Amino acid sequence: MRIFQVDAFTDTVFKGNPAAVIPLQEWPDDRTLQQIAAENNLSETAYFSENEDGSFQLRWFTPETEVDLCGHATLASAHILFEQLNHQKKEITFHTKSGKLTVQKRDDMYIMDFPSNPPKPVPVPKLLPEAIGIIPIYTGVNIDMLVLVQSEQDVRDIKPDMPLLKKMEVRGVIVTAPADEPQTDFVSRFFAPAVGVPEDPVTGSAHTVLTPFWAKRLGKNELRGMQISTRGGDLICIQKEGRVEIGGKAVTYMAGEITI
Repeated sequence: MRIFQVDAFTDTVFKGNPAAVIPLQEWPDDRTLQQIAAENNLSETAYFSENEDGSFQLRWFTPETEVDLCGHATLASAHILFEQLNHQKKEITFHTKSGKLTVQKRDDMYIMDFPSNPPKPVPVPKLLPEAIGIIPIYTGVNIDMLVLVQSEQDVRDIKPDMPLLKKMEVRGVIVTAPADEPQTDFVSRFFAPAVGVPEDPVTGSAHTVLTPFWAKRLGKNELRGMQISTRGGDLICIQKEGRVEIGGKAVTYMAGEITI
């Protein structure tokens, strides 16, 4: 099998979020898919195969489990199709566990169309302040728990207690705050030890929660987000009716082969 490694939400290698991308002619059994993802030891490994109508089946695996939605590995898969596999159309349709997802290439940017997942307010979970070392201003839940704190510096300073975070009954925990720089609207970090990803460098799917939250809070539908992990990444986020567009760049780091 061919394998690529792509740094997503950046135009520079060693930044953004690395994902493995594996095009398939035939699908191995799920155990093999999981073993490959564990061997890759990246936050996500994406597998896709082409359908007769020119669309693609797409699945995502962390080192520990299959997930229902992953943004950066979707962007990475589109990048490989456009840049390495000579996909001729301007839009790619992926069929996934989260339904139909599309990715368009606009100049040097990839724009993903995802479902919008606005968070619902919930009381602050008992273990959360101890787990992140700060009392939140707001907590809400959808596919992930969104935690609003006072400042960008608070987000940068968090040193989470991973065993406590793992006890939260959600896929992951998003910590966010207003950005200090005027050209950026909000910053975030994402922790998902429950699915084998202690801290994800840049998380496209988390922005299906962040985008509607900040669009409502700031009163604007076009936003710029920055995930301030060690590697870091930049995202363009557009709130639409029931959907969000999440845009970013990508660069290929590696191309090779898997032998099993």
